[in-house]
This record gives sequence, C-alpha cells and structure tokens, in this order.
Amino acid sequence: LESRDSQKCGWRSEADSLCSESVWTGLPLGAAFTFCIVSVETRVQIQESVRGKDVFVIQTVSKDVNTTIMEMLIMVYACRTSCARSITGVLPYFPYSKQCKMRKRGSIVSKLMASMMCKAGLTHLITMDLHQKEIQGFFNIPVDNLRASPFLLQYIQEEIPDYRNAVIVAKSPASAKRAQSFAERLRLGIAVIHGEAQDAESDQVDGRHSPPTVKTTGAIHPSMEIPLLIPKEKPPISVVGDVGGRIAIIVDDIIDDVDSFVAAAETLKERGAYKIFVMATHGLLSCEAPRFIEESAIDEVVVTNTIPHELQKLQCPKIKTVDISMILSEAIRRIHNGESMSYLFRNIGVDD
Repeated sequence: LESRDSQKCGWRSEADSLCSESVWTGLPLGAAFTFCIVSVETRVQIQESVRGKDVFVIQTVSKDVNTTIMEMLIMVYACRTSCARSITGVLPYFPYSKQCKMRKRGSIVSKLMASMMCKAGLTHLITMDLHQKEIQGFFNIPVDNLRASPFLLQYIQEEIPDYRNAVIVAKSPASAKRAQSFAERLRLGIAVIHGEAQDAESDQVDGRHSPPTVKTTGAIHPSMEIPLLIPKEKPPISVVGDVGGRIAIIVDDIIDDVDSFVAAAETLKERGAYKIFVMATHGLLSCEAPRFIEESAIDEVVVTNTIPHELQKLQCPKIKTVDISMILSEAIRRIHNGESMSYLFRNIGVDD
C-alpha cells in the first residue's frame, strides 16, 4: 500500500486477528499499549506518531466487554487528539447489538454505543453481520456492514459432503429471513421451528407503578376504556416443514445462550433429522455453552472468528471455526486506497 500513509493499531485482545490481517493487507502494526494503572483505570500510550495518517483500530470483544469498549474509545480518542487524518474502527462483532430495541423500562444501548464511538473520534466503522442492519442508522459516520454468509455457505458446500440432502432450519420465525437466504442460495428446502419449550425472556411489562386508565363519564364517550392487546401465548414447540431423513442446518447470526439451539436440535431429532449442524457468524458461547453443546444432539457448531473462542473449542470438539479475516483485510485495503466497496456487497439483497 503506497498511495497514503496508514497505521494499524491494536492491543492485547486481538493479537491473532491483527497478525492475520497484516499478512493480507501489508500494513504495519502500530506500537500502542493498553494497561491498567493502580486505580483500575485504563490507560493508552501510542508509541509512534500517527499525525496525518489513516489509522485502523481493530478491536474484538473479550470476556470483559465493558473494558473492551473503554479500551477502544480511549484508543480512538488518543488517535484523534494526535491529529490522525482518519480513524476507522474495525469491530467484527458490534457489542451490545442485541440491545437495539426498547424493552420494558430499559434503553436502546446500541444507539448509546454509536454516539460514544462517534464522539470519541471515529470517522468510519467496519463491522460484520449486525444483529439488526438498521443499527447503521444510529451512526452519523459511514458504516460498512460486511457479511459472513459467503464463508459459511462455502463451508457447507465443501465440508458437508451430502449437503444436497439437507434442509435449512430457522429456530424461530424471527430468523426465517436469514434461513430463506441460505436456502435460496443453496437451492435447498426450508423449515421453521415455531413455539418454545421455555421462554427465556418476556417483553411483558409487569404493570407496577402504572395504574389502569380511569373510566370517563363525559357525555361524548361515556364509560370509555382504552382497549389493550391480548397477551401472547407461545404454542408448544413444533416444526413447520419436513426434516425426516435429512440433515438439518440451523442458521442464526449469534450463538450466545444455547438453550434454544439445544431444544431445537432435540425437536429436529424427534422429527427424523439424522444429523444437525448449527451455523452462525458470532460465537459468544457464554457460560456453560460448550458443555451444553457437547451433551446435546447437535453434531457440529460452526462459527466465524469474529470473537475469540479458543477456550470454548478446547472444552467442546464439536465447535468449528471459519476464518473471515480475508474480507476484513480487503475492506481495510479498499478504504485505505479510496476504492469502491460495492464488490464486497455483490448479490446482497435488501432483506439479507
């Protein structure tokens, strides 16, 4: 890369991805250190000049997500106050992306994250498979939401010999669009799991501190009451579609708490599926996920390396990894050289 000066900065949580992407892009790694002082505060020291350079700050999500966020914000702000020409954040997994909707008396944390990153000094963001693509609208800077599906589709075609006898499964109606996208590209059938064995999280407001409306006694609308929605009641878990005698491939964007995947796999086994794969972009795999996967009817879990999960792989041999560093490196190269990014979004529809 000779057209413009560039620097890539990173720290302890993503050493492997930094080395991998440096091989693809040819960009030098910037010398920067992040450490905690006695008061448990995070401090960043950039060891070389970034004045007038294009800086790419790569950050993967570690176990302590809040510390990870602060490390990145401080690093970005340090580059900004050091007069970097541009600062591009590379977050393969965007933290707090699951909190992109209002729930009960909570908040839309994804919007807060976007505001903090822009305020710190980011001028561009590269990420992958946002939980909801509308999160891009939370930013007032360019956002490139790359896709990992080409790598997962290639894995299916190359590593599952009899994939032609497979059916793509959505573990809930909410993930049906993603399953449909996979099925149409592989020319396979689709099945949808409806209902839940146990609802992990309910959006029903408890109603405390919110008394019902007072009946009106006016002449125009006597005894008028505001109509309320009937509470949802999910039916017992069932499968819409034929999976008997086939390979079931469950697709989703994030694997975090695996209870729903384990329940889906058991249901698919009961319906006659003889092999079950789970494929997702982001493998958070928190808590006891590796143990639950190992003891379940799932034959293989395939995730990308947007999030480090080496420890989980040691605990569960069923977990496989697909490397997506190539597309991140190509995005960095194109942005640095001022090239078009449209090639990386070929054949991606509005609903993908």
